[in-house]
Amino acid sequence: MVKVSVICLTYNHVRWIRDALEGFVAQRTPWPVEVLVHDDASTDGTAAVVREYAARYPGLIRAFCSPVNLLSQGGVISRDVLYPYLNGEYVALCEGDDYWCDPLKLRRQVEALESHPEADICAHAVRRERPDGKVIYDAPFHRDTVIPASQVILGGGGYVATSSILCRRAAYMLQTPMREVLYNDYTLQVQGSLRGGMVYLRDCMSVYRQGLPGSWSARHRGEAHSRYRIGIRNMLRVLDDYTAGEFSDAIGMRMRLYDSDDYAFRGQFLRMLAPRELPVTAYQIRRNLRKVWMNVLYRL
Repeated sequence: MVKVSVICLTYNHVRWIRDALEGFVAQRTPWPVEVLVHDDASTDGTAAVVREYAARYPGLIRAFCSPVNLLSQGGVISRDVLYPYLNGEYVALCEGDDYWCDPLKLRRQVEALESHPEADICAHAVRRERPDGKVIYDAPFHRDTVIPASQVILGGGGYVATSSILCRRAAYMLQTPMREVLYNDYTLQVQGSLRGGMVYLRDCMSVYRQGLPGSWSARHRGEAHSRYRIGIRNMLRVLDDYTAGEFSDAIGMRMRLYDSDDYAFRGQFLRMLAPRELPVTAYQIRRNLRKVWMNVLYRL
């Protein structure tokens, strides 16, 4: 019986997709794994590489190559295409331009969740590589821990990386009102942590390539980023209703943190120093200093 289903979404990633596929092939587990790779009508030869690996590893990799670009038509590929083919007890994620760098990643995450039956989602530290060659470690903690849902909400969409996420299949496929409003990784992180928090592993087991052409970070700029923020705010309001106000404080602070980010982006720094905004600004400063300190620790 398949233990883990891996979802890999790719589009025009021909320069990087082999790294992702090799990371899947390298996994050492005592149970079966399946990898579902969906190519969204790439124009650069990505689909050929995906088919090559599916032919080479027929018991592991399945290729889903769309003749049309579904994302541009508003499709949610994982839900609309891949849901019926998921057989695993757990679901792991990795986009085609990222990759896993630890062959024990899946085994360690499954073991972590099985030792925490109260939790539905697990993540770990990630090495983020920028186009300029700079490396940043995305790591909210430097120890194994369980992160409460309120902290996951406060962390925002970049709290943990997509390539670090593994969750129980039932939790992954659960269609809550939040996902009807916004189907993305932040919503998954939040709803996955509601029951028993997010299990977090300190070891860096994957790499997130930031800012590549066509990547999420490259596409969500300017107006696209503004629309994305509106979607997040709407999702958080629905979350507040869904949880009957249990996380109202965290949701309220997360909203104010987005306001503070917008002030900084527009250069309205005096507004950030207004008496009402000082607690939010202080939180931002503490959060940024913590990120710096985490990067120091991961470089030691």
